[in-house]
Amino acid sequence: MRILGIDPGFAITGYSIIDYEGNKFKLINSGAVTTKAGVSFPIRLTKIFDDISMLIDEYKPDAISVEELFFNNNVKTAINVAQARGVILTVGCKKNIPTFEYTPLQIKQSVTGYGRADKIQVQKMVKTILNVENLPKLDDTTDSMAAAICHAHSAKFSQKI
Repeated sequence: MRILGIDPGFAITGYSIIDYEGNKFKLINSGAVTTKAGVSFPIRLTKIFDDISMLIDEYKPDAISVEELFFNNNVKTAINVAQARGVILTVGCKKNIPTFEYTPLQIKQSVTGYGRADKIQVQKMVKTILNVENLPKLDDTTDSMAAAICHAHSAKFSQKI
Protein backbone atom coordinates (compact mmCIF):
# COMPACT_ATOMS: atom_id res chain seq x y z
CA MET A 1 0.00 0.00 0.00
CA ARG A 2 1.32 3.43 -0.92
CA ILE A 3 0.32 6.21 1.48
CA LEU A 4 0.56 9.97 1.10
CA GLY A 5 0.91 11.41 4.60
CA ILE A 6 0.09 15.09 5.05
CA ASP A 7 0.62 17.55 7.88
CA PRO A 8 -1.54 20.46 6.69
CA GLY A 9 -0.67 24.11 6.96
CA PHE A 10 -1.07 27.22 4.85
CA ALA A 11 2.57 28.35 5.03
CA ILE A 12 4.07 24.86 5.17
CA THR A 13 2.30 21.61 4.31
CA GLY A 14 4.50 18.63 5.05
CA TYR A 15 4.10 15.55 2.89
CA SER A 16 5.60 12.09 2.63
CA ILE A 17 5.09 9.10 0.43
CA ILE A 18 5.64 5.73 2.08
CA ASP A 19 5.16 2.18 0.95
CA TYR A 20 3.90 -0.36 3.46
CA GLU A 21 4.02 -4.04 2.60
CA GLY A 22 4.28 -7.05 4.87
CA ASN A 23 4.78 -4.91 7.98
CA LYS A 24 7.74 -3.17 6.31
CA PHE A 25 7.97 0.52 5.60
CA LYS A 26 9.89 2.29 2.87
CA LEU A 27 10.14 6.05 2.56
CA ILE A 28 9.74 6.98 -1.11
CA ASN A 29 9.78 10.79 -0.93
CA SER A 30 9.13 13.61 1.49
CA GLY A 31 9.16 17.36 1.56
CA ALA A 32 6.96 20.38 1.99
CA VAL A 33 4.67 22.56 -0.04
CA THR A 34 5.51 26.11 0.95
CA THR A 35 3.62 29.29 0.24
CA LYS A 36 4.93 32.81 0.60
CA ALA A 37 3.65 35.26 3.17
CA GLY A 38 2.24 38.36 1.57
CA VAL A 39 0.73 36.46 -1.35
CA SER A 40 -3.07 36.48 -1.43
CA PHE A 41 -4.60 33.64 0.54
CA PRO A 42 -6.57 32.18 -2.43
CA ILE A 43 -3.31 31.95 -4.40
CA ARG A 44 -1.64 30.18 -1.48
CA LEU A 45 -4.52 27.68 -1.30
CA THR A 46 -4.34 27.15 -5.06
CA LYS A 47 -0.61 26.34 -4.78
CA ILE A 48 -1.37 23.73 -2.12
CA PHE A 49 -4.09 22.26 -4.34
CA ASP A 50 -1.82 22.16 -7.40
CA ASP A 51 1.23 20.74 -5.62
CA ILE A 52 -0.71 18.02 -3.79
CA SER A 53 -2.44 17.16 -7.08
CA MET A 54 0.95 16.77 -8.77
CA LEU A 55 2.20 14.52 -5.95
CA ILE A 56 -0.86 12.31 -6.35
CA ASP A 57 -0.41 12.16 -10.12
CA GLU A 58 3.27 11.29 -9.80
CA TYR A 59 3.20 8.78 -6.92
CA LYS A 60 -0.33 7.37 -7.26
CA PRO A 61 -1.00 6.68 -3.57
CA ASP A 62 -3.60 4.14 -2.51
CA ALA A 63 -4.61 6.33 0.44
CA ILE A 64 -4.09 9.78 1.91
CA SER A 65 -3.60 10.25 5.65
CA VAL A 66 -4.18 13.79 6.93
CA GLU A 67 -3.56 15.05 10.44
CA GLU A 68 -6.66 16.63 11.96
CA LEU A 69 -6.46 20.19 13.15
CA PHE A 70 -5.17 20.73 16.64
CA PHE A 71 -6.80 23.97 17.74
CA ASN A 72 -4.43 26.46 19.28
CA ASN A 73 -5.09 29.84 20.83
CA ASN A 74 -4.67 31.74 17.58
CA VAL A 75 -8.11 31.55 15.96
CA LYS A 76 -6.99 33.22 12.71
CA THR A 77 -4.21 30.65 12.25
CA ALA A 78 -6.57 27.79 13.06
CA ILE A 79 -9.09 29.01 10.49
CA ASN A 80 -6.41 29.36 7.82
CA VAL A 81 -5.04 25.86 8.53
CA ALA A 82 -8.60 24.52 8.43
CA GLN A 83 -9.03 26.06 4.98
CA ALA A 84 -5.77 24.44 3.81
CA ARG A 85 -7.04 21.11 5.16
CA GLY A 86 -10.25 21.60 3.21
CA VAL A 87 -8.25 22.07 0.02
CA ILE A 88 -6.24 18.92 0.74
CA LEU A 89 -9.38 16.88 1.44
CA THR A 90 -10.90 18.20 -1.78
CA VAL A 91 -7.85 17.13 -3.80
CA GLY A 92 -8.15 13.59 -2.43
CA CYS A 93 -11.83 13.49 -3.26
CA LYS A 94 -11.38 14.89 -6.79
CA LYS A 95 -8.59 12.37 -7.46
CA ASN A 96 -10.71 9.48 -6.06
CA ILE A 97 -8.10 8.61 -3.43
CA PRO A 98 -9.51 7.32 -0.13
CA THR A 99 -8.66 9.98 2.43
CA PHE A 100 -8.43 9.41 6.18
CA GLU A 101 -8.06 11.80 9.11
CA TYR A 102 -6.25 11.15 12.38
CA THR A 103 -5.93 13.27 15.49
CA PRO A 104 -2.47 14.15 16.81
CA LEU A 105 -3.22 11.82 19.76
CA GLN A 106 -4.03 8.91 17.42
CA ILE A 107 -0.86 9.53 15.42
CA LYS A 108 1.36 9.65 18.49
CA GLN A 109 -0.31 6.54 19.91
CA SER A 110 0.21 4.65 16.66
CA VAL A 111 3.85 5.68 16.22
CA THR A 112 5.11 5.60 19.81
CA GLY A 113 2.53 3.61 21.74
CA TYR A 114 1.80 6.69 23.86
CA GLY A 115 -0.72 9.34 22.84
CA ARG A 116 0.98 12.10 24.82
CA ALA A 117 4.47 11.49 23.42
CA ASP A 118 6.57 14.58 22.80
CA LYS A 119 7.99 15.61 19.43
CA ILE A 120 11.42 14.07 20.13
CA GLN A 121 9.88 10.67 20.94
CA VAL A 122 7.80 10.78 17.75
CA GLN A 123 10.84 11.75 15.68
CA LYS A 124 12.96 8.92 17.10
CA MET A 125 10.25 6.37 16.37
CA VAL A 126 9.63 7.68 12.85
CA LYS A 127 13.36 7.40 12.18
CA THR A 128 13.40 3.84 13.51
CA ILE A 129 10.22 2.68 11.78
CA LEU A 130 11.27 4.09 8.40
CA ASN A 131 14.89 2.97 8.91
CA VAL A 132 16.35 6.28 7.78
CA GLU A 133 19.63 7.86 8.85
CA ASN A 134 18.34 11.41 9.12
CA LEU A 135 14.99 13.09 9.28
CA PRO A 136 14.13 16.28 7.39
CA LYS A 137 14.75 19.57 9.15
CA LEU A 138 11.09 20.59 8.94
CA ASP A 139 8.90 19.16 11.70
CA ASP A 140 5.97 19.38 9.28
CA THR A 141 7.60 16.80 7.01
CA THR A 142 8.38 14.44 9.90
CA ASP A 143 4.80 14.87 11.13
CA SER A 144 3.54 13.84 7.69
CA MET A 145 5.63 10.67 7.95
CA ALA A 146 4.03 9.93 11.30
CA ALA A 147 0.57 10.47 9.78
CA ALA A 148 1.37 7.98 7.01
CA ILE A 149 2.70 5.42 9.50
CA CYS A 150 -0.45 5.86 11.58
CA HIS A 151 -2.62 5.05 8.58
CA ALA A 152 -0.55 1.96 7.76
CA HIS A 153 -1.06 0.73 11.31
CA SER A 154 -4.75 1.63 11.25
CA ALA A 155 -5.76 0.97 7.64
CA LYS A 156 -7.94 -2.08 8.20
CA PHE A 157 -9.86 -0.29 10.96
CA SER A 158 -10.24 3.14 9.36
CA GLN A 159 -13.23 4.63 7.64
CA LYS A 160 -12.53 6.90 4.72
CA ILE A 161 -14.05 10.33 4.35
